[in-house]
Amino acid sequence: MIIILHPRATKPKNRRFPLAALAIAAVLEGKEEYVIVDGNVDPQPERTLDRIMRETGAEMLAVSVMPGPQMAAAVPLCRDFRQKYPRVPVVWGGYFPSLYADATLNAPYVDFAIRGQGEDTFLELLAALRGPRKFGGIRGLSYKDDFGLRVNNAERPMRSPDDFPWPPYHRLANPEKYILPTFLGRRTAVHHASIGCPFRCKFCGVVPVHEGRQRMEGPERTAAILTHLQREYDIDSVQFYDNNFFLKESHALEQAERLTPLGLRWWAEGRVDAMLRYSDQTMRALRRSGATMIFFGAESGSDKVLAEMNKRITSSQTLELAARIRQFGIVPEFSFVFGNPADPEGDTRDTIQFIRRIKKLNPEAEIIVQHYIPTPHPDGMYGDVEGKIEFPRTPEEWASERWYNFTVRHDPNLPWLPQAVKEQIDNFELVVNSRWPTIQDIHLPRWGRNMLRSLSLWRYALGVYKFPFELQWAQRLVSLRKPRLESL
Repeated sequence: MIIILHPRATKPKNRRFPLAALAIAAVLEGKEEYVIVDGNVDPQPERTLDRIMRETGAEMLAVSVMPGPQMAAAVPLCRDFRQKYPRVPVVWGGYFPSLYADATLNAPYVDFAIRGQGEDTFLELLAALRGPRKFGGIRGLSYKDDFGLRVNNAERPMRSPDDFPWPPYHRLANPEKYILPTFLGRRTAVHHASIGCPFRCKFCGVVPVHEGRQRMEGPERTAAILTHLQREYDIDSVQFYDNNFFLKESHALEQAERLTPLGLRWWAEGRVDAMLRYSDQTMRALRRSGATMIFFGAESGSDKVLAEMNKRITSSQTLELAARIRQFGIVPEFSFVFGNPADPEGDTRDTIQFIRRIKKLNPEAEIIVQHYIPTPHPDGMYGDVEGKIEFPRTPEEWASERWYNFTVRHDPNLPWLPQAVKEQIDNFELVVNSRWPTIQDIHLPRWGRNMLRSLSLWRYALGVYKFPFELQWAQRLVSLRKPRLESL
């Protein structure tokens, strides 16, 4: 028996299919005995693990770990499991061990870390544990040798999602619990139609995991899987979790044509420059297929900063896309990284002005504000912050309050971001998001939207962001009056 553990990563109302756990389950389906334990559904996963061990035992605990809440939840679960069942190997896979393999292996309760695309690495590790226990030739694997030293094997070549079986949704304890309301529809599912990204933006955590590689699922398979989900679970919408859903126009057009008969509304991520090259015909096809909102990493309004990030777009392209996409009825969602370490004050001022230009061109554009939080990067971190920050060396340290806040971008302690600048960024975010409340918050009542718009109107018009006490009060009032769906 193999236990695939997906520690809790979010609130129940935000849970979605555990795609990473399902990817490993897919290559085991029909070949091995396994069970999926998902902390987003199971309120007491530690008791479930104990029950499985009592009833059947297990030869491996395979844990999917993302930085942030899921990593923090994984630490006590795995520490407790190791104390109770010291002979069972514990394997971590996912973004956290891919980014921080050495820190992962510094935990005494973790034996192996799988980096990057994990299906083949996992199967080879399983075979080695059952046989000669020779781990040196397993690409994508990090482990401790007989002397306790960390070993990071060579990277594994990436394979297309088409090479692997479909996710075995039926093996989840209750698949219906993952089909929940969003702004897209009443029954929203999630899907990965590709893996990786071919670009090497110098702030992005995807780059050190996939090293500028991307493999796409064929449009026919994507449509077939979504047809299955629609037939079995009555989905009416889908969020694509691809890092770059719109890699090629021909692929996107065929995808749109195959999705159109399903009548699904959908959200995905794309690049500004790529979609500017799309013809009007393709853009209209995307809208007909259900494209409702597309996320774009605009990142900055400064071409100099964009070049430093290796973003390979220009600010004028972002403005052009913001205006053009409006005619097709697709909402753009632009993300910005505030806090250039070289000039945080100037960067914040310029980015705020650039966002105001976008809003003038397309008031429906949604804005995401992020503080610059670096991750280890093979090409050097944006802002030349090497030496200014020392990353934790253990999962426990990553789970501490300071570093937990760092990974979830909540009041991060950054040596290059003065407190006054941070407050300016946060205040602007509150004002702009009150002036145009996001359509993604389906629980925000109409009276709440109207109140936030009214209170923020003068602030945004005059560019006054300091001391937004009335907006903070209004946000708290609206939050208290929202429906509570935590027990779903």
